[in-house]
Amino acid sequence: MRIAIMSDVHANLAALEAVLRDAEQRKALDAVWCLGDMVGYGPQPRECLARLREVVSVCVVGNHDLAAIGHLSTEDFNPDAAAAARWTARQLAEADREYIYSLPQVVREGDFTLVHGTLRWPVWEYLYSYEAAQAHLRRQQTPFSLVGHTHVPTLVVEDGRYPYGCELFYLEDGATVTLDPSRRLVINPGGVGQPRDGDPRASYAVYDVEQGTITIHRVEYEIEATQRLMMEAGLPRWLIQRLSLGR
Repeated sequence: MRIAIMSDVHANLAALEAVLRDAEQRKALDAVWCLGDMVGYGPQPRECLARLREVVSVCVVGNHDLAAIGHLSTEDFNPDAAAAARWTARQLAEADREYIYSLPQVVREGDFTLVHGTLRWPVWEYLYSYEAAQAHLRRQQTPFSLVGHTHVPTLVVEDGRYPYGCELFYLEDGATVTLDPSRRLVINPGGVGQPRDGDPRASYAVYDVEQGTITIHRVEYEIEATQRLMMEAGLPRWLIQRLSLGR
């Protein structure tokens, strides 16, 4: 069994379809786990929600999802993100809003805990720092957890030999993590629709259940097609430009 793990699609249908095609070629669509932020920033929120609902087995909600249905204030968003959230809210149908509202913030799936941000602040905190990683791990009751939100493929390893009790590692394209239940891990598959690690290619992961591994994959997609749709929608210019930069 092979499972596709994705996060932060951000209403970028071209990126989502490219990832799904890649996952299909890798025979990794036995299940799909989604770590939130299906909408926000991008130009096709309804289309992405519809496509994800066709394929996703397990899904948690993200901050941009909640903002789009008015259940999270955009006061702490940057101005471009807030503008995109308001635009997104106007695009959604009632069925879209009901679906987002129905999603949990945290899900336990076997040996995994799924959350968008961290287990301390599930839809809002970025797992960027040792302090956030420690707080997350203190709340993690499974051997492994999966997070999104940062749009950067990352591995957190809990180990008392490290000065902070854990260490954070960037995961390159093709990096494979071996899952050992005796050592707690946190894995971020990166962002499908808006990568922020300097690589504009969509990022996702494949969990090979039999092998006990998770591998990061980067996928080319038609960035210009998404950018054209964003321009036609009048979305903020910086959100359009940053897709080419992977920032």
